[in-house]
Amino acid sequence: MTSHIYTSPYPDIVVPDGPLTGFVFENAHRYPNRVAFIDTGTGAQWSYAETIDRIHRTAGALQSAGFGKGDVLGVMAPNSPDYAVAFHAAAVAGGTATTINPVYGVDEIAFQLRDAGASVLVSAGGSLESATKAAAEVGISDVYVFGAGNGAKSFDALASADPIAQVAVGPDDTIVLPYSSGTTGLPKGVMLTHRNCACNIAQTCEVFPFEEHDVAIAVLPFFHIYGMQVIMNSGLRVGATLVTMPRFDLVGFLQAVQEHKVTIAYLVPPIVLALAKQPIVADYDLSSLRIVMSGAAPLGAELAEEAEQRIGAKVFQGYGMTELSPVSHLCPLDDPRPGSIGVLLPNTEARLVDNETGTDTPLGGDGELWIRGPLVMTGYLNNAQATAETIDAEGWLHTGDVARVDADGHFAIVDRVKELIKYKGFQVPPAELEALLVTHPAVADVAVIPVEDEEAGEIPKAFIVLKSGAEATAEDLIAFVAEHVASYKKVRIIEFIDAIPKSASGKILRRMLRDK
Repeated sequence: MTSHIYTSPYPDIVVPDGPLTGFVFENAHRYPNRVAFIDTGTGAQWSYAETIDRIHRTAGALQSAGFGKGDVLGVMAPNSPDYAVAFHAAAVAGGTATTINPVYGVDEIAFQLRDAGASVLVSAGGSLESATKAAAEVGISDVYVFGAGNGAKSFDALASADPIAQVAVGPDDTIVLPYSSGTTGLPKGVMLTHRNCACNIAQTCEVFPFEEHDVAIAVLPFFHIYGMQVIMNSGLRVGATLVTMPRFDLVGFLQAVQEHKVTIAYLVPPIVLALAKQPIVADYDLSSLRIVMSGAAPLGAELAEEAEQRIGAKVFQGYGMTELSPVSHLCPLDDPRPGSIGVLLPNTEARLVDNETGTDTPLGGDGELWIRGPLVMTGYLNNAQATAETIDAEGWLHTGDVARVDADGHFAIVDRVKELIKYKGFQVPPAELEALLVTHPAVADVAVIPVEDEEAGEIPKAFIVLKSGAEATAEDLIAFVAEHVASYKKVRIIEFIDAIPKSASGKILRRMLRDK
């Protein structure tokens, strides 16, 4: 089979081969007193020197308690400076972190702890009750808590131990096990190595101007790969100051940007939507912002342009997934092309493959995006079948996302393979209809799903959240879409709801809407 392989316009980089923590803090000796973290929850500020000291002392305490090479530490907390300490202390001690959503229930926590083989759990106070129940269920006795909490050991106290140096690890040792559903199915442990993570930081920083005097808002969760790698670890690598928020609220976010003169905001489309649409944004001084980077879900070109005009900062888009450590594409700053996810990062190859024929699609055609390079995970933990279904024998990771590419090598995501609506044999991408509907002046948010239809096979149904005080009928919105799309793409049913269900990373939970 003849394949067409797309490559990066950028020259290859030297792939880092050392431990991730050493790579992340490699340059910190030049600015030991610079502020690494400002925590909006507590007001605490930590310098680079203090952060590194806490990491190595906490690693020493973990080692003394029996945690060592190959062991797994669960971290279950909202964003804070302590999160980085727990993550990197596990790495320095030679172990692996598995990052857990702090809103998980007991059964979900227990599943991940058991599947990952965790022996230690670190929790925030707000989730301690669920954490301790889940830990007891799987036989974990070492439970630590950030701050004060009954029934658990103090995580802060670990930083009073003697520091240790990095335990010897190999570049192919697993450093983190985030959990992802991949393209289908139940959550699976994504095995990311020291090389995977360090390489992707180096690839991203080679292209994206994240610099040492930047102040970045860290509101996207560190338990998710976007917050963990793109914000936390990349920010610490370049010497930036990270302003951590334990959770997103629009007013708190706007206040933090204004007060701390945030220069870079890594966001997801729902937050970009709020910046473009919410009246309260005009009440805050966001003039320090120079770049907004959107990821984790498709961002429509119209919405990107509207947000850019509103806040006066450049709005760019990238693409990635947990299994890619996570970034494979970024928009060049000198050629952003709204609606595009940009071009391939250095050392990264791609193909676009027709799902039905298995052949590469011609230029301008739509196909499933396949990625190959040092950023690709080693596989799913304890799941050889899912690994084989995702990474083929030639090392191509099948993303499950449908993309197209133009003559200049700029890619655009059309939709997910499984989320395409088949209307009388035609493929209708929900993301395209969502990007259109959100431009209607009465629409605050939207999600589109397929609904079974005896005649057409599937028809598009839109769930609509109206803006406060706005009025629009289903007929109005159906007519609005019909004006802008081919007849087979028209929305056939509309239901008004109060909120679109989304994951912490900003992806629409279409399964919940289908179940509804």
